[in-house]
Amino acid sequence: MPKSVSIARAEGSPGHVYYPLSLDNVRKASPTGTEVLVKIHAAAMNHRDLFIRQNLYPNVAFGVTQWADGCGIVAEIGADASVHWKGKRVILSPAIGWDSDDSAPEAEGGYALLGGTARYKNGTLQEYMLIDQRELEEAPDHLDDVEAAAFPVTGLTAWRAVMIKCAQHIGPGKKLLITGIGGGVALMALDFAKEVGTEVYVTSGSQQKLEKAQQRGAKGGVTYKDKYWEKDLMEMTKGVKMDAIIDGAGGDIIEKSIEILKPGGVIAIYGMTLGPKLPFLMQAVMRNIEVKGSTMGSRKDFREMIHFIKEKRIKPVVSTVVQGLDLKAINGLYDEMQKGAQFGKLVVEVTSRTDVSKL
Repeated sequence: MPKSVSIARAEGSPGHVYYPLSLDNVRKASPTGTEVLVKIHAAAMNHRDLFIRQNLYPNVAFGVTQWADGCGIVAEIGADASVHWKGKRVILSPAIGWDSDDSAPEAEGGYALLGGTARYKNGTLQEYMLIDQRELEEAPDHLDDVEAAAFPVTGLTAWRAVMIKCAQHIGPGKKLLITGIGGGVALMALDFAKEVGTEVYVTSGSQQKLEKAQQRGAKGGVTYKDKYWEKDLMEMTKGVKMDAIIDGAGGDIIEKSIEILKPGGVIAIYGMTLGPKLPFLMQAVMRNIEVKGSTMGSRKDFREMIHFIKEKRIKPVVSTVVQGLDLKAINGLYDEMQKGAQFGKLVVEVTSRTDVSKL
């Protein structure tokens, strides 16, 4: 029987529990209507997947396949699905509930991501995945399966934060700060901003990650382990302030922005890994600083992002790849993320190349 990875119950309060992974035998479903059956070649992990195991994410569900990023081949199609998709190598839209509205999800029930929750009981960390054809996009030809699986969630998050929330603050002559370089969103944000001519600076707790980011196109970087890193950044730019900031940590970023962001500048925040609250200071008000929340993006954003990735031939950074649905190896990916050791995405190659050739 095909296999799938979910989480099992364990005792403990949110933040103090760590739900174990479960390797499940599942029925191989047959697609009906406009559904298709995708043989998953690769699936990639995101920070929310760690939060799910720690019960720090809403609507955690047991027995639901984990993860939201995936790439595979359409093995079967339903009676009403387009024959165009049969045999195509595809990536999967990671969420439902947001089609094309420029501001926020249209669906009454809100936005729901694949992987591990009761909101959308499906995920990519399995051998075969049943999904509607509406959620498919052809995988970019210049990416292999692992690379194609690595960018949907982080790419979409970065796309909206950079290209939409900061649209007036990027491009030639503009300076952008991306905090926490090394994570998937931050790296995709670097790629997108760089491709439109923005001068990008980064922060990290690791000198090695700063150096890698500069090799990838960042103008410069500073370590946030220095209490006054904002002064180091201003020294690096000879006092020229940033036009925008992309941040996924929260913490004291607004306080720091007063020193490094131009009046009228924008902070696009896609996460708060340091805690769920963010103090807003009167000094930021007086400087007309805008703080914009940015969560993933629409189906329209997803298509536009993929077109851009194809056009610019962008390749996501992959940190670690493990083979097969091996729980010990997959647990190692979670450990790597928990330590913040990765530079890029953590990926499972679900189907071996030998198996793919036999499809």
